[in-house]
Amino acid sequence: MQIAIVGGGAAGFFAAITCATVNPGCRVTIFERGKAVLEKVRVSGGGRCNVTHACFDAHELVKFYPRGSRELLAPFLQFGPEQTVAWFARHNVALKTEADGRMFPTTDDSRTIVDCLQHAARQAGVEVHTGARVENIALLPSGKWQIRLTATAAPRVFGKIMMATGSNTAVWDMLRSLGHTIVEPVPSLFTFNTKDTRLRDLAGVSVAHATVRIPGAKLSATGPLLVTHWGLSGPGILRLSAWGARALHQVNYKFEMEVNFTGETDTQDITGHLNRLKSTEGKKMVSAHALFGLPLRLWQRLVAASGISDDRRWADLDKKSATALAGQLTAAVFQVSGKSTFKEEFVTAGGVLLKELNFKTFESRICPNLYLAGEVLDIDAITGGFNFQAAWTGGWLAGRAMAEG
Repeated sequence: MQIAIVGGGAAGFFAAITCATVNPGCRVTIFERGKAVLEKVRVSGGGRCNVTHACFDAHELVKFYPRGSRELLAPFLQFGPEQTVAWFARHNVALKTEADGRMFPTTDDSRTIVDCLQHAARQAGVEVHTGARVENIALLPSGKWQIRLTATAAPRVFGKIMMATGSNTAVWDMLRSLGHTIVEPVPSLFTFNTKDTRLRDLAGVSVAHATVRIPGAKLSATGPLLVTHWGLSGPGILRLSAWGARALHQVNYKFEMEVNFTGETDTQDITGHLNRLKSTEGKKMVSAHALFGLPLRLWQRLVAASGISDDRRWADLDKKSATALAGQLTAAVFQVSGKSTFKEEFVTAGGVLLKELNFKTFESRICPNLYLAGEVLDIDAITGGFNFQAAWTGGWLAGRAMAEG
């Protein structure tokens, strides 16, 4: 049985290996348009490859997916992070867990994962073609699939086909022509640009525990916050960008954001604490010693933004100034004027409408013998190995389904 996999990334390789291993009678061919396969695997995690996340409870795991959480629950119960770790272990690749739950190869080198997948594909007899751009796919009356690589090459016929190309406009156009619905793609996982003077020259300064809100989109997140040359980043910001991907796209990434630099302590409690310092720390300068674990430079900016001079002592702090400082600490408003890509992460919210897929097999409900996995679907997650896990899971289930003849 001839099977074509379009896309030589994580989902495509995992599906090809699984299919050819489960049914050695299948002749599986991967078509990759680029010069090399598994490029996103190679560059991910700063070149270390964040393979998956140590969240072994499927019900908790799905909470990291703004789109696809409901659909992925059953697939994760069959093949989740625990099975991914075991699969790589069987292929002589050990993974380690970092403090934040991210899992990497113990070598800290993404080539370990790339080499493992390529070796497993060769061992299973998978044929790999690079520089092979698929120009068109067509469903024949026989139920088989015709693939045309270039306008001049003779078309090839396959019994089953899998599209695992990632975010790809040309492929989405092909799938749309076959009857699939494509959810408009928009960026996800990005940092926020702001030119606020309170953050000027503070790039690299971080706050361990902050709460960020976008009132207009009814979004909030808590976590570490990082000041960048362009504005703000960190886990909380990235979470907001993922869950707010569509809402923030609609306002052209121009919106108002509110930051609580103390974490989850409210303004009233902070105000009371500041007023008590008038008697307990009266002789100290307000700007000289940072409170609530904040970096001193950031603290001094927030103090200045409250209208408090450098030489003001706590004993001389009036109620109006204390209220203003409490507001800067717990509800500082920033005007966001754009977005920037987060490191090497290129994640898109959008793709094939999920209800058009059978998640037991990852086969299309629109076209028989057509399988879809990875970011070609309207599935995405926050950073931390979750997008790769969706690719491994989809590839494994699709590979097994395609192998069944």
